[in-house]
Amino acid sequence: MSQNAPISLTDKVVLVTGASRGIGAAIAKMCSRAGARVVLASRKQEGLDAIAAEIKGAGGEAVAIACHTGKPEQIKALFAGAVEAFGKVDVLVNNAATNPYFGPMLDITDAAFDKTVEVNLKGYFWTTRELVEHLRSRKAPGNVINIASVAGRGAAAAQGVYAITKAGVISMTQTLAVELGSSGIRVNAIAPGLIDTKFASALVNNPSVGGSVIKQTPLKRVGRPDDIAGAAVYLASDAASFVTGEVLVIDGGLTIGTVGVEI
Repeated sequence: MSQNAPISLTDKVVLVTGASRGIGAAIAKMCSRAGARVVLASRKQEGLDAIAAEIKGAGGEAVAIACHTGKPEQIKALFAGAVEAFGKVDVLVNNAATNPYFGPMLDITDAAFDKTVEVNLKGYFWTTRELVEHLRSRKAPGNVINIASVAGRGAAAAQGVYAITKAGVISMTQTLAVELGSSGIRVNAIAPGLIDTKFASALVNNPSVGGSVIKQTPLKRVGRPDDIAGAAVYLASDAASFVTGEVLVIDGGLTIGTVGVEI
């Protein structure tokens, strides 16, 4: 009788972008608890240092490197720092994102449009490209986990350009899974629903928005960062060794689509 692979990240180095708070911080901490050495990346060093200290205080290994993932030269420096600290990178979690505009899509400024695409789409692409170059130089397998959004799977009123980038992330995930599979590199995405983070606080704390989402969600709550972190650990682990090109929706059932009355 075959045994399932253990959900363990021992001997793996996991690089998490947007790791200073919210979903990114939760993923980094849970990966550490699963045995990984973690590289924390975000724009502001002080926020990263706090998470790194927390991980080290719990007995884990972490290095914090400030990086704007919308800047390719900073991404190269990030990977150089990760390799200097831990000798390699095995898993990349693309989580850093921005959403500077909320409102009718056609009213967005060009500057806000460009910033959203630069970080949410180009940043994921550039960081993934850097990981693949690193893995191929080592002739090693690896793993990319892209944090997308349920907003990228359908209409997203008032978040149109953000949703465009997340739809692009899903498409990129699937294409790269096909192109990189023969190199032993898996590429998957997680599509969270509404998660209680600072990033989503304007929605969570808006009674009409947050309340409406909870009412439509079978589990009757918004998500927590750890709800996403557990899925990331699974996808990063050898337990998911035959999983690639998938989009794992974690939204409490929000996007199931129901007809009828609640019972």
